[in-house]
Amino acid sequence: MKSAITTHVLDTSIGRPAENVAAVLDRVTETGTERMGQSATNADGRITDLLDGPLDLGRYRITFDTASYFEGRGVPCFFPEVSISFEVKDASQHHHVPLLLSPFGYSTYRGT
Repeated sequence: MKSAITTHVLDTSIGRPAENVAAVLDRVTETGTERMGQSATNADGRITDLLDGPLDLGRYRITFDTASYFEGRGVPCFFPEVSISFEVKDASQHHHVPLLLSPFGYSTYRGT
């Protein structure tokens, strides 16, 4: 079963999916954070198994280990990790959070 929260990492510096980027999903609460899952991107740059279970309302954060990814490619990078925070306001919807990545910049958006 596909997770209610998924991601896709594209390395814009080479125009290809970023394979083997480790990521963790945390739920952010008033008292701290709760680890909800972790995984790594597949050959197509996708993670479809971050959340094993139901999706609750609230704030979440996906943190990507970009330093290890670029180190594995022998490329220096400026951002050793990228954290994307977002809020789930409708738990019945799927939430896709893509990351467009290069060694010296990144962007994101709400995907489908």
